[in-house]
Amino acid sequence: MTDIPSSLQTFGLPLFLPADRLDRFDKAVASRADTIILDLEDAVSPAARSDARDGLRALASRIAAAPVPVILRINAVGTSDHADDLAIARELPLAAVMLAKAESADDVANVASACDREIVSLVETARGLAAARAIATRSSRLAFGSLDFAVDLGCAHDRDVLAAARMELVMASRLAGIAAPLDGVTTAIDDAALIEDDARHASRMGFGGKLLIHPAQIAPAAAGLSPDASEVAWARRILAAAVESTACTGALSVAGTMVDAPVLRRAERIIGRHDAIGK
Repeated sequence: MTDIPSSLQTFGLPLFLPADRLDRFDKAVASRADTIILDLEDAVSPAARSDARDGLRALASRIAAAPVPVILRINAVGTSDHADDLAIARELPLAAVMLAKAESADDVANVASACDREIVSLVETARGLAAARAIATRSSRLAFGSLDFAVDLGCAHDRDVLAAARMELVMASRLAGIAAPLDGVTTAIDDAALIEDDARHASRMGFGGKLLIHPAQIAPAAAGLSPDASEVAWARRILAAAVESTACTGALSVAGTMVDAPVLRRAERIIGRHDAIGK
């Protein structure tokens, strides 16, 4: 494998598509999702997975021609479907493979070697969270499987309860030098306000995107992940002032507020998020 492709560092609106519903592939690709995740795990019953893999083989040329990256979520290490999932992952022109229930750095490294693809590691268990910092060193991105995580711990699927787990994934990603992680799904499909609020909460915690399960979630998730108009305006004022003050080597003042290097970096990140998601 080579350096992580820029598309894997920047995508933030990945849409799951069940691998046994490939008739929806063109519609998914035409949506505002910036990545498609073909799902061989929870979205497909065990009895249907063999046929789903055959369908993926037939889809290979359309995957290659897709205008957005295509990722394949495979079943966890140690499951009966894992080896067959690895085999199809090797055959397809994928941007990456998402490993369900990633629990160790060695497992991630072995999967990456076996399928010769970058890995998005889905942390969904206590073991996975405990190993998140090591897992991040072998991954292109981390993602939070918050629903399965709550089941594994026997805890509520609640923001306050899961805050420590979310922050650990943000920390693990930062320490490994990879892009900010992807937050878990919101099960509501038609509640745009909830989807937007969940995405905004994830963004405030330092996440770089959100896993999506329906095209109707894309617009509200994008709104929640994007800086609001006042943030963008503030960032542009800061950056414009920095350009005008080229002779300044330290802090500068904008509208009576001190601006130094950390403030400039924050402004740059706000504009970066706006350009990536908020257009």
